[in-house]
Amino acid sequence: MSTSKDSNADQPTNNPSCDWWRTQIIDMQPGEIRYHGYPIEQLIGNLSFSQMIWLMLRGELPGPGQGELLDAALMSGVDHGPQAPSIAIARMAASCGVGLNNAMASAVNVLGDVHGGAGEQAVGLYQTIAALIDQGTDLAEAVEQGVAEQIANHGKFIPGFGHRFHPIDPRAPRLMELVRQAASAGTVDGRYAEIAEAIEAHLERQKGKRIPMNIDGATAVIYAELGFPAPLARGLFCLSRSVGILAHAREQTGQGGRNKGPIPRELIWTYDGPEQRNLSDS
Repeated sequence: MSTSKDSNADQPTNNPSCDWWRTQIIDMQPGEIRYHGYPIEQLIGNLSFSQMIWLMLRGELPGPGQGELLDAALMSGVDHGPQAPSIAIARMAASCGVGLNNAMASAVNVLGDVHGGAGEQAVGLYQTIAALIDQGTDLAEAVEQGVAEQIANHGKFIPGFGHRFHPIDPRAPRLMELVRQAASAGTVDGRYAEIAEAIEAHLERQKGKRIPMNIDGATAVIYAELGFPAPLARGLFCLSRSVGILAHAREQTGQGGRNKGPIPRELIWTYDGPEQRNLSDS
């Protein structure tokens, strides 16, 4: 039987107190904290928060320009007002007298497939189209196939395009401008920006009107260009939107409203159930 060190590398040890959790993210001893090997005292004051997010998720420091591009995506989605369910829920929760952490948790919990998930879905769509191109399909055909598959599997709404409030989402063009600048600088290669713009052109031909890229589509371009897998796009959006959630929860707490529901209390919902009936008649 081999007695080499490597032969036992994957075997459980006899130290359950140390091996209950295993992580490559943080190493900590009394008086020492290291993230992916970097001492915390070297990171403080030298890394931005977005660069720290990169390090925590990727295990390495971002390259030149990568942290700044991630920062732009994160800051662009922090808030969209109380008409966004997550923000409205944060304010409603705060008006019920809960703490800021409870209000934030309530709000983040609604960032699902419909509200908050479009960025993840858009990254997935872009990557599907990119895979078709890598197999030899030209861009136009790959976009047509990818969009058709998206509609067949998930319905008519194409994630990352169109907006129920903005004719043109003012955040998207600026983000795409930054992506083009980053591509010119060699920070990213620009292939996902090209795919997203080709989807936009395809939808205009298909619908007979322009369906502009929205913030989810634009941030998805950035996350895909930077090499983040699709599920992390939603996680990153949760980080981003948490800033607005905190701000609104704090503001509502300061305003002192009580039990503010989704509509003013003088407005009553539409009831369309049975007419009044008596238990004695049943």
